[in-house]
Amino acid sequence: MALVRATVPIQEPARVDPAQITRIGGRLGSTPGGIWADAAGGRIYVKELESPAQAQNEYLAAALYRLAGAPVLSYLPCAAPDQVATVFVDLEKSRLSQLNEAERAQAWHWFGVHCWLANWDAAGFQGDNQGVIGGVVTTLDVGGALEFRAQGDPKGRAFGPEVPEVTRLREDPDNPFALQLFGPMQPAALRAALTVVIDLPEAAIRKVVARHHGRDALADTLVARKADLARQLLLIPASASSCGT
Repeated sequence: MALVRATVPIQEPARVDPAQITRIGGRLGSTPGGIWADAAGGRIYVKELESPAQAQNEYLAAALYRLAGAPVLSYLPCAAPDQVATVFVDLEKSRLSQLNEAERAQAWHWFGVHCWLANWDAAGFQGDNQGVIGGVVTTLDVGGALEFRAQGDPKGRAFGPEVPEVTRLREDPDNPFALQLFGPMQPAALRAALTVVIDLPEAAIRKVVARHHGRDALADTLVARKADLARQLLLIPASASSCGT
């Protein structure tokens, strides 16, 4: 008799539907949203975005952060295409000003990922986009990565094959909290941060984009941006008090 192995289909998490759960708190930040509790007592934060494209952009950005190993919140699928849900967790620290030296070094390690994904809001408009969860420095909102600004406007040509963010996130006075966090990075830290992205396999990047229904052109842009980071890596001096590209 042949041995037949039963297979169990992988089940996706239930889609979050605010109509089926209880609201227990208001919005956090500038984007409309709120804190909800499910039947089991779990807390969920739901953001209401301007379009399904913006929501898809954030889910993809989170997946690319995870591909690189960068800590982000746990994302949950939503019933509404223009909403984004994350598991709501208590933060040990919620402001850039609260981070100690070791925690800032943790944040530096993911600088290359922020640059690659054009997350201009990596440090937060009020220094509130890097928090500590279980001792791990975590990016709390990735809605400003890839093709949309944090407030929902498309970036257009500002998100292209080159990565000016390597300089801008460290030097732009109009982004003061990013300047405060990333400006002091020394060449060794900068090299390590860019290498995180440079070492990602192209096939893995394309697979994540396809899984989240991203366009081939977007995958091409991400691969080109990875190559530009490799180019910029060669320009970083072996040692210096500060470095530019």
